Amino acid sequence: MLPELGNFALILALCFAILQSAALWKTNLWMARRCAFGQWIFVLFAFLILETGFITNDFSVKYVAENSNTHLPLFYRITAVWGAHEGSLLLWVVILGLWTTAVAVFSQRLPVDFRTRVLGVMGLISTVFLLFLIITSNPFYRILSYVPSDGNDLNALLQDPGLAFHPPTLYMGYVGFSVPFAFAIAALLTGRMEAAWARWTRPWTLLAWCFLSLGITAGSLWSYRELGWGGWWFWDPVENASFMPWLAGTALVHSLIVSEKRNAFHHWTILLAITTFSLSLLGAFLVRSGILVSVHAFAVDPARGMFLLEFLLFIIGGALAVYAFRAKKIESQLKFSFISRESFLLFNNVLLFVAMSTVLLGTLYPLILDALGLGKISVGPPYFNTMFVPLTMLILFCMGIGPLCHWGKTSWETLRKPMIISLTISIIFAFLVSLPVALAVFAMIAIGHRMWLTRKTMPSPNRLGMWLAHIGIGVCVIGVAISATHSVERNVRMGVGDTVQVGPYIFKLQNIKDIRGPNYTGTQGKFLVSRDNETITNLYPESRLYTVQQVMMAKTAIDKSLFRDIYVAMAEPLDGHTWAVRLYDKPFIRWIWAGGILIFLGGLCSASSRKFW
Repeated sequence: MLPELGNFALILALCFAILQSAALWKTNLWMARRCAFGQWIFVLFAFLILETGFITNDFSVKYVAENSNTHLPLFYRITAVWGAHEGSLLLWVVILGLWTTAVAVFSQRLPVDFRTRVLGVMGLISTVFLLFLIITSNPFYRILSYVPSDGNDLNALLQDPGLAFHPPTLYMGYVGFSVPFAFAIAALLTGRMEAAWARWTRPWTLLAWCFLSLGITAGSLWSYRELGWGGWWFWDPVENASFMPWLAGTALVHSLIVSEKRNAFHHWTILLAITTFSLSLLGAFLVRSGILVSVHAFAVDPARGMFLLEFLLFIIGGALAVYAFRAKKIESQLKFSFISRESFLLFNNVLLFVAMSTVLLGTLYPLILDALGLGKISVGPPYFNTMFVPLTMLILFCMGIGPLCHWGKTSWETLRKPMIISLTISIIFAFLVSLPVALAVFAMIAIGHRMWLTRKTMPSPNRLGMWLAHIGIGVCVIGVAISATHSVERNVRMGVGDTVQVGPYIFKLQNIKDIRGPNYTGTQGKFLVSRDNETITNLYPESRLYTVQQVMMAKTAIDKSLFRDIYVAMAEPLDGHTWAVRLYDKPFIRWIWAGGILIFLGGLCSASSRKFW
């Protein structure tokens, strides 16, 4: 009975979403707000029913039977709800309803016609996703002919605490960009494309951007811990699918600043809002279309991917058509000198857009060639590193100069002293470490200089958030640059009593013991790690066999500190006495995720500014 109630709740939510989307043509704020509330309540109710099915092991529901098991720990039964296509799409719709409800509640200061149009656009997006969910991806489909006594178990890669955190935060970012998209379309429809529009849009963009930043950070850390290869980013197409809207969203955040403060860049800002949400939808298409082979992708019917592709084309085409029809009414006149904050924000945005386009080309080009029957090629880290690293260094350089400049015009006398100090210190770091680290330090010194100049006044949340986010970028780049160039790795064959040196550390395999978990068996090694004849730590990596799916997984063991990680991954036994082992010394690796957290906190701090609410 419960699955049928869940299905009925989705249908009711669809009815509310259709009524809400009618606000695009008929301005009725009262109806639009209540439809937004009703839609989210029923979608959330359906989600809780599916959650109940996993908790109670209701294997009459096909989705539960395919992704759970009676021996699966309760924590993973709860998070397994979004462990595959249908449930993750339901989570997507729940989060979309949450964002829509938040707009309905926290946008009281917006003009009635504008606010109604925003909710109408959000309702139209919800309508399409609910149709997709109900028609092609219904998570409440029943197994009527034969109900299995047990399920197929959750994918072994997903049996990690990262599943509880990474998808929800990533989706909060993906779906959150539907709000600035809706604001952009509403601005075009109502003709309200001025500084006030940018101020209304900016906090929602910041919230979506900081959640996407946190989601990418969490996914990177999850890959590092779970996959056992010691990496945190591999330029996988699905990783790129989240990175592209982040780059476009970063450009949008900066463009909104100029639109708000200087009443300029409105054309550019509108297009960036459309582009960012379109890239979020592209990410959903890549993950769910079945065209990618990736540990991150859902293996689903390509027909579902076609539905998303058609929706993507409808969104992009419709939004650009509205823009083309209304673009003449956008007024944006601003004069500024070459050395000014506007100039460097513009340079930075162009660089971010080029970087996004570079990633987009490298991601889609092999897929297009394959679809046209022109052969299969692989575009991997060499391409992305070669193209992306120089752009990153230029972006860091602009980050270092921009905060030192004033709006409108900046004299060379104003820049000379801080530039000389920043460049001198950066050159020292370039010789001692590397050029990317030097440029990251250069950008961070600029923020330090601004903090010093305003030390006697309490910084606003907006300014403090900007400082935190820029420092976070610098910290992240330092972590990437040092860990990429100074990490030491060894892949070895080890038996009990064997020792291996990695960098300054000695690893000794002391013993191996059998282990048994709720749904797996395996072996656990004990590694003594020492340096200069002093014990540093004991590490206990595992090699697990998940019994239902007969899948082997390495569970890493990591000794963490601020300036280095000592990392051990142990694979299955090579024979009765030796095991394949990966050993790493990874300096400054934690700075990558520390930077990501600072970026998140910076975005959250800026979005909390009272001037927006």
